[in-house]
Amino acid sequence: MDLGIAGKVALVGASGHGLGLATAERFALEGCRVALCDLDEASLKAAQSRIESTEPGAETGAWRVDLTDPEDINALIANVEREFGGIDILVTNSGGPKPGQFDDATDELWVKGYELTFLSAVRLIRGVLPGMKERGWGRIVNFNSRTLREPIANLMVSNAVRLAVAGMAKTLASEVASYGITVNNLGPGPTSTDRAIELAAARAARKEISVEEELANTAAQIPRGRLATPEEQAAVAVFLASDLAGHLTGESLIVDGGQSRSL
Repeated sequence: MDLGIAGKVALVGASGHGLGLATAERFALEGCRVALCDLDEASLKAAQSRIESTEPGAETGAWRVDLTDPEDINALIANVEREFGGIDILVTNSGGPKPGQFDDATDELWVKGYELTFLSAVRLIRGVLPGMKERGWGRIVNFNSRTLREPIANLMVSNAVRLAVAGMAKTLASEVASYGITVNNLGPGPTSTDRAIELAAARAARKEISVEEELANTAAQIPRGRLATPEEQAAVAVFLASDLAGHLTGESLIVDGGQSRSL
C-alpha cells in the first residue's frame, strides 16, 4: 500500500530507542527523510546507524536534544530545516513522568512532568506549524497513552499531563484543518519497551513480586495475551501520518490489544 509520504521529511521525538526508534525506522521504510533526536547521544548514533544499515539509501539526520529545553527544540527545528527543508511530519514523543501516587508527586515532579510531556509537544508543534501552513500539508502525531481512556494506578502525574496533551491536540486539530494539517494522538497500551519495564518494576515493588511476574500479569489482562511490539505501534503512527489518513484528525486512537474496556 502506497502511503503517499515518500520524500516527506519526518521528525520523530525521542527516537534513539523504543517507540521513537521503531517509528523512525518505519518512516525510513516508507521513503521519508527522517530526522532523529534524543538526549542520549550514544543511543542516537546507534539508532541512526541501525536505520541506515537496515534501509540502504535512507536519508537520516540525528541531533542531540533535551526536550525540556526550549532553546534546544528551536535549534533542532532549525537544524532539520537547514538539512532537509521543511518538516512535513512531526511525531511528538518524550517518554513519560516517573510513576507514583499523589503523595509521591512533589511540585518538582509535577513541573518536570509538565515540561517533559506537555510543553515538549507544544514547543515542537509551535516550531513546525508555520511551514506546514505555508505548504498546505502537514501531519502531527502525538505519542500519548491509553490513560486517555482509563487512568492507570500509580501514574498520577502521567495521567494528568497526558490529558492536557490530548486537549491541546483536539483543539488544535480544528484550528489547522483548513491548512491541510491533521493532528492526532496515539495511545499505546503496554508495549515491550524500556518504559514498560520501568513501570512494571514500580508496580512489582509495591506488590513485592518479581518484574517477570508483573509483566505476566499485565499480559494476562490483554485480550490478545501479550504486550504490543514497538513496530506494531509504529505502523499505526505512520498510517496516521500518511496521505491516506487525510480526513482523520482530532482523534485519540488507543492501540492496546483490546485492554481498555471503555467505548
